[in-house]
Amino acid sequence: MDIEKHMIVAGPCAAESRDQVIKTAEELAAGGIRIFRAGLWKPRTKPGEFEGVGVEGLGWLSEAKSRFGLKIATEVASVEHLKAVLAADVDYIWLGARTVTNPFAVQTIADALKGVKIGVMVKNPINPDVNLWLGAIERVENAGIENVIAIHRGFSSYEQHTYRNNPLWAIPIELKRKRPSITLLCDPSHISGRRELVAPLCQQALQLNYDGFFIEAHCCPEHALTDSRQQVLPSELISILDNLDEKTNKELSQNVNFFRDKIDEIDRRILELLSERMDISQEIGKVKIQSNAPLFQGDRYNKMLEDRIEIGRQLGLSSDFVEQIVRKVHEESLKKQLDLNE
Repeated sequence: MDIEKHMIVAGPCAAESRDQVIKTAEELAAGGIRIFRAGLWKPRTKPGEFEGVGVEGLGWLSEAKSRFGLKIATEVASVEHLKAVLAADVDYIWLGARTVTNPFAVQTIADALKGVKIGVMVKNPINPDVNLWLGAIERVENAGIENVIAIHRGFSSYEQHTYRNNPLWAIPIELKRKRPSITLLCDPSHISGRRELVAPLCQQALQLNYDGFFIEAHCCPEHALTDSRQQVLPSELISILDNLDEKTNKELSQNVNFFRDKIDEIDRRILELLSERMDISQEIGKVKIQSNAPLFQGDRYNKMLEDRIEIGRQLGLSSDFVEQIVRKVHEESLKKQLDLNE
């Protein structure tokens, strides 16, 4: 992958010492990285854990900026953080997932950003809600910030997954659909939780046409005070980026346009069949109303659901997928029948 054509933001999860910051920044700059990140205030789940060095680390970031020609970025979670960062001439800030989950917190920071020239990166919220993510972006934009970047860092879940945070790729894809001009970065470190998964996640994001990456790199990750398992050495990061397989849009079009045409035709047929099904549902609704029968019949619905899930299983479709489709179709059918009473 050509690093120059993508936005790459890299550095340790947290600034821990001057030596750690400078050494990591020097190695990343030597590999062609131009934006250096490090957290100064770390929102931890439990008290007593390392919560960052705070304002002291701003001097280390500024030194890295002047010595290696890097732009620098750090997270802010309050107006006090923002004031300190602006005084240190930081180039980018980012709003973390926990902050973005709280619209009041985002608005408070956005209000303080009015009249400021700085890049703002907005991570997705902890919960999988594209509108909450988009709302945070819009609050920042409404403050007059022109350079707003979205970061996909995955979503928390009670369920066990391969990843630390479930990527749920459909959500960032939907964000990009709604806002095609926004720069979208993938944070494979927080999605994976494990350094060995960073490279394959980067490849997936690249194939989904992401604009770059937001990655944690540490000069000595095994001794990192936070998230040691998901951080990579600077040399490993450069190797990962160099080995990514970047397909051109022309090659992509040649390979998939034939199949896209087939999908378009299948989707048209599906919609025609759904329309026909809704017409039949309305006819059934008329019979029920004339017979004074309830519109919702639980036994019939449960049997239908079980039957469709079994058919789907035989066709190689997941039970969850089929159940979601059946429920949505049934909801629309009931709505059509209820409209007959109006």
